[in-house]
Amino acid sequence: MTTAADRARLTLDGGTALVLIDLQQGILALPTTRPAEEVLANGKALAEAFRARRLPVVLVKVAWSPDGGDLPTTDVDRPGPATAPPAAFSEIPAELAALGDVVVTKRHWGAFTGTELDLQLRRRGISRIVLAGISTSVGVESTARTAWEHNYALVFAEDATADTDPQSHAHTFGKIFPRIGKVSSTAEIIAALESQSGQRS
Repeated sequence: MTTAADRARLTLDGGTALVLIDLQQGILALPTTRPAEEVLANGKALAEAFRARRLPVVLVKVAWSPDGGDLPTTDVDRPGPATAPPAAFSEIPAELAALGDVVVTKRHWGAFTGTELDLQLRRRGISRIVLAGISTSVGVESTARTAWEHNYALVFAEDATADTDPQSHAHTFGKIFPRIGKVSSTAEIIAALESQSGQRS
């Protein structure tokens, strides 16, 4: 369990990027454990803090071709969509995006599979990721597991993350994320960024 003292020791240097998962119109419309408006507001606050310090902001969205030819075709008990959603489903809210952000389009749960995310991060000298988005146990956890396997340090903004199932959210943050990174909050992450900026000034 992460303690207040552990969170107070959070350090974020110039090798840190913010990666926000699936904060897009269609996903934000889902019923979530934390109100989507709150998740979006916290994601926006994080993004603004990172941009102010010239640290990369990566906005990840999920989308498929109009013909649905690149939809997952696995044989499972609970399959995903059979047809591609309309283009508006994948639109990132205007209040979140900004010029200079890196936008990555994924077609699986995780943001690394079949995308240029690792390349975009490595070439910018990134070794630590602040991760948040929707949904906790699907897109965020899948991305986090791969990031950890790729040797990125991870920080999770819990109040900028939500799931459609409360038990899944609690399990991921209680059992999985503490083993592969540090669980924090929007305010604590911004405070760590401000502290680091103060040390450089």
